[in-house]
Amino acid sequence: MSEVSYTTEEVAKLLKISKLTVYDLIKKGDLPAYRVGKQMRVDADDLETYKQNAKSGGRASAVSRPQRNQSTLGQESTTDELSTSGRSPHPGTLVITGQDLSLDLLAKHLERANPSLRPLRSHDGSLDSLISMYHGKSDIVSTHLLDGSSGEYNIPYITKILTGHSYVVVNLLQRQAGLYVQRGNPKQLQSWADLELPGLKLINREIGSGARVLLDEQLRIHGISRSGIEGYGDVETSHLAVAGKVASGQADVGVGIEHAVSLINTVDFVPLIKERYDLVMLKTTSNAGWVQLLLQTLQSPEFRQELASIHGYDLSLTGHILYDTEA
Repeated sequence: MSEVSYTTEEVAKLLKISKLTVYDLIKKGDLPAYRVGKQMRVDADDLETYKQNAKSGGRASAVSRPQRNQSTLGQESTTDELSTSGRSPHPGTLVITGQDLSLDLLAKHLERANPSLRPLRSHDGSLDSLISMYHGKSDIVSTHLLDGSSGEYNIPYITKILTGHSYVVVNLLQRQAGLYVQRGNPKQLQSWADLELPGLKLINREIGSGARVLLDEQLRIHGISRSGIEGYGDVETSHLAVAGKVASGQADVGVGIEHAVSLINTVDFVPLIKERYDLVMLKTTSNAGWVQLLLQTLQSPEFRQELASIHGYDLSLTGHILYDTEA
């Protein structure tokens, strides 16, 4: 028996598939996995068995393994990786997609309220998260997508992408979005229209992220050509990374949220819009229990107190149901 094992990220690279697809294989029991502390591992032998079954058109079956030492496996809360019970998929596994720190807190509080739940965090952008939900690979999706034509956040995208599904949309928080600029704002950037100024170098976010959609919608509204913006094709995959590029002088401006500025004190922030950061859950008979638990968690004093401690979060709408297909 091989002693080699892989993380879910390594499995995704080896199979040339997305991390969400790896999670889906584990949840369905096609790919055996086990937890070591806060991390899921897949044995090389099990991965090879799955590959051989896939090549032959069969279904991978769990490989019998000796019971692992529980002191080695650990019992920590799993908020980064998918958890399973032994060698079969855990019925309480939840896939929570999105990149905000608040989602890590939510996962922790959900598992604390119901230890049988095993939250999995996937750090996809808003559009990719909604698409993964449409395909049944995500249970809780976070989204902050501006529809520039209506000025509305999230609902126009959700209703189009989740056509045919029953779902509920609830607010997690609101936060300021705008421009990261170098200390002292030497370019004197004060509005979206200023992105057209000559000689300005941008650092962008990846396609599908809420910040990228926000930028593209503002460029469209203000009639600014993307092709005329230096650095439009240069991409980072987090607010913190974008703010870091601006702080180091590698870019003059980036789009992001206020919270990152509290972590990097050599960059300034120009607030331009309050964005709504919402959660989406499908409504099915199998998930009714944890959906209710999530709604209760959002209203709980313990969760709200911890969330309120994070700079830049507005909780005035937290827990409010904004859209329900069956209401």
